[in-house]
Amino acid sequence: MTTHGDSATHFGAPAVAARTGPDAGGDNPLAGNAEGLPAALDGLRAAIGAARFPLALPSAEPARRAAAGLTHQLDDYLLPRLARLDAPLLVVVGGSTGAGKSTLVNSLVQARVSAAGVLRPTTRSPVLVCNPADAAWFRQGDLLPGLTRTNEPSEDPGALHLVTAPALPAGLAFLDAPDIDSVVDANRALAGQLLAAADLWLFVTTAARYADAVPWELLHGARARGTVIAMVLDRVPPEAADEIAAHLSEMLAAQDLAAAPLFVLPETRVDGQGLLPDRVTAPLSAWFARLAADAEARSAVVRQTLDGALAALHPAVEGLAEAANEQLAAADGLDERVGAAYRAAERTVDQGLTDGRLLRGEVLARWQEFVGTGELFRTLEARVGRLRDRLVAKVTGRPAPAAELRTAIESQLVTLLRAVAAEAAEHAYTGWKAHPAGAELLEPELAHASDDLPARAERLVRDWQRGVLELVRTEGGGRRFAARTAAYAVNATGLAVMIAVFASTALIPTGLEVATGAGTAVAGQAVLQAIFGDQAVRSLANKARGDLLDRIGRLLTEEAERFLARTGAARPAADTGADLRRAATEVETARHRCGLARTDGPVLPAPDQGGCR
Repeated sequence: MTTHGDSATHFGAPAVAARTGPDAGGDNPLAGNAEGLPAALDGLRAAIGAARFPLALPSAEPARRAAAGLTHQLDDYLLPRLARLDAPLLVVVGGSTGAGKSTLVNSLVQARVSAAGVLRPTTRSPVLVCNPADAAWFRQGDLLPGLTRTNEPSEDPGALHLVTAPALPAGLAFLDAPDIDSVVDANRALAGQLLAAADLWLFVTTAARYADAVPWELLHGARARGTVIAMVLDRVPPEAADEIAAHLSEMLAAQDLAAAPLFVLPETRVDGQGLLPDRVTAPLSAWFARLAADAEARSAVVRQTLDGALAALHPAVEGLAEAANEQLAAADGLDERVGAAYRAAERTVDQGLTDGRLLRGEVLARWQEFVGTGELFRTLEARVGRLRDRLVAKVTGRPAPAAELRTAIESQLVTLLRAVAAEAAEHAYTGWKAHPAGAELLEPELAHASDDLPARAERLVRDWQRGVLELVRTEGGGRRFAARTAAYAVNATGLAVMIAVFASTALIPTGLEVATGAGTAVAGQAVLQAIFGDQAVRSLANKARGDLLDRIGRLLTEEAERFLARTGAARPAADTGADLRRAATEVETARHRCGLARTDGPVLPAPDQGGCR
């Protein structure tokens, strides 16, 4: 039905009023039920609070916003509303900039309770107006607990300005929210938060802006949550009222919002107090008066919106669970890229110990000198070796061949470790840089090995060399070392064992090793076998090699930890997704058990109070 001129046009009766429902003044069947729906919602809130989405994935920021929105809705609306189903019906008035929300609220309550004007944004903090009899409920802060109550207008978006208006019927309250398309980010965020805390959304738009995208996005969200919605089309030229109202009705029907009552307010002038004429707002005022006077209707609105919000939790939480699993998979993937880089480094070291490459250069020259000059045999024969070493070093100023060999071995190993560590860091860095989440975690110093790696590598090799000597001493105990020559035999044998570690065949050279000059290692083999036996020589070399690889593995693990510590700090708990799904399922189960789920279209049946356990 459409009327022109001063009358409002109302498409749809106050159908939001339910035909069945409990007395709103009765006891709340859910209050104090620690094992029911409130407890399930508390568990869901804890699961959402524990979920983290720190890695820079496409799903991360939407998940963080969704988690914050769900937390707000639980705190602001679901938990306090479940605790007091009989609390006054909260109508949140939302809309686009300049739609006339504040003027409409002022006109409906017949008082200037909310600032209205031409400057935008006008509403800097939300204004809640209620009957004086309902003020205590809103002042105590159960609903929207994150907003500070104030009795004075405020520019703080975190404040809620409470105003009482005797003209507004008891059982009903209006909340004038900031513009949903405000140029101020905080205002837009707060508008969304307040709309999610509404029992009833009153959306205000204008003849010029009713097709804007932003309001429809929010209306889609409201429909998905089952929120009860009423629409006000404001500032409509009388001559275009039929056409515009019909078009908006078609748009609402196309978006499955045909049940939303639509009120069309003609374009008119405000009076000296900035209020719309009574004749313009009379249809809407009367509709709200009937709703306020009908406890069953208010209860049905509350329960329909409440049930819709509860029903929407499960798919929303499912999205969070998927995002959490994506975070975990991304962390695992980044760790694997690091692991692959450092496993390749370990393989390079292992290969270097088996293919003879470490026997080239300085190590080979020093070993040939050590063996070719008879140094090995003389050192093994008697303590005169030590005296000769001291004499040679004093006369020539050059370290003894044994000391030079040991230094060459250390230098060769340290060079190899520095090379593989640098290469592993570069590969890990490159792998992370190619991943959006990894790129966000990188710091320039990760592109190369740790600054103290050379010193740690030198310490590792020296510790290993001492370990080899201790191994020889332990294995040689009780064998053919003469007591007076054992110390010198240990040193010489230890060097021979170190050289054996660099050859895959433990002093029995292959063709490759002969080509690199490693065949000279055979020169000392007979002596070592005479002391330890052939199998013992192989055992010594294998043990020394295993010890070296273990030490290098630990060093490279420490290097990899520079990367892994970053994913470790960002990694969600492995069971985050499962916890979210389990908590959402418990809420859904409790929702059905408590009889809040809709069973007959948009009108909720009376809940089975005995089932709320």
